[in-house]
Amino acid sequence: MTGTLSRRGALQTLALAGAGALTGASSPAFAAPAPVRPHGLDAILKHAVDARDVPGVVAMAATDRSIIYEGAFGPRAVGAATKMSSDTVFRIASMVKLLTSVAAMQLVERGKLKLDEPAEKTDPKLASVLVLDGFDNKGAPRMRPPRKPLMLRNLLTHTSGFTYPLWDAEVVRYLKYCRTDKKLPRRPLTFDPDTKWAYGGSIDNVGRLVEIASGMPLERYFQENITGPLGMHDTAVNLSLSQRAREAGVHRRNADGSFKAEPQEKPAIITSFTGGGGIYSTAPDYLTLLQALLNGGSLRGSTLLKPGTVALMAENQIGDIEAGVMKTTNPALSSDVDFFPRVRKRWSFGHMITLDPVAGGRKAGSLTWAGLLNTYYWIDPASGIAGVIMMQMLPFADARALKLYGAFERGVYHAFKSA
Repeated sequence: MTGTLSRRGALQTLALAGAGALTGASSPAFAAPAPVRPHGLDAILKHAVDARDVPGVVAMAATDRSIIYEGAFGPRAVGAATKMSSDTVFRIASMVKLLTSVAAMQLVERGKLKLDEPAEKTDPKLASVLVLDGFDNKGAPRMRPPRKPLMLRNLLTHTSGFTYPLWDAEVVRYLKYCRTDKKLPRRPLTFDPDTKWAYGGSIDNVGRLVEIASGMPLERYFQENITGPLGMHDTAVNLSLSQRAREAGVHRRNADGSFKAEPQEKPAIITSFTGGGGIYSTAPDYLTLLQALLNGGSLRGSTLLKPGTVALMAENQIGDIEAGVMKTTNPALSSDVDFFPRVRKRWSFGHMITLDPVAGGRKAGSLTWAGLLNTYYWIDPASGIAGVIMMQMLPFADARALKLYGAFERGVYHAFKSA
């Protein structure tokens, strides 16, 4: 038979074309083809490690049904003998926000949370939030009540007014003043809900709403409703001994561009988990979640969300408000953030949306976000592709890490077009 392959057919052909693959993330019962190891993608990742652009990397890409690439290069920590592998455990930081958002949308489906009801009805503590309305001539913060109540919609889309000090100089100034006035709230709003976009601790509040509405701790909710059903057994707040043995080390970039490995973290039981950060995962685990969303909310017989809810999570929920550009207050922890200059960016219930196509890569309407230690994901519904790339290094949005991320993405789409 002759004719043009469909997108799905082309990707399935690509997935079937290679040999010598690493172990895939697909369930054996699903009988997915083994991931291909195209020379071009291997070369992109290996070159970045050899050039010391990144200390080590694991990257994967998939359709809704098949893993189409899987690669791991470099050591788990600079100077260590153990190499990166597909089951290497990473701290994914803010990439957990997607899981918390999925949890909230599950409860919206079940009628236990509402997008446009004041969130204080579920969590009364949110009734006392105050807006930082500048500073007086003596440097004291001016505080006032918000002009409208916070909604779950605002928290999910980062239009609540909560911001992180790492990307908000006004909050840094405010927190310094708080040292002399203990009565001030430690987490003010920096604008009225619905008026701006700013990245911050909104999803921590979503996690608390999930706990109240579900009647269970957030970690347990994840296990029973997301990670357990999808078989994401390496996604956890607290690691087992075997998982900790597979953990990647964290690095900081030195002034000369080299890397310094941070001291290995001391094992500790985490009892305070809010859903905005502080979780571990692997590339195959996280890609499983992306595949479920790419497939309309279901994967391998498990349903997370209804297709209509997944579609809602892929829509621009903030209108013409600009999103996704952040100026750092601490260059050692984060560079300035603008992953896609000259591309219009908005926010949905769980992801940043790129409204325009990215040259050589994702199509318009793709979904994405990241974690502080340079872990990144994307979902491209129009192309039927999702990808994840994981490193463990600071600062966030490191220029060389982003260069590798972009090169990997373009390599995936090049392989797709060549299939």
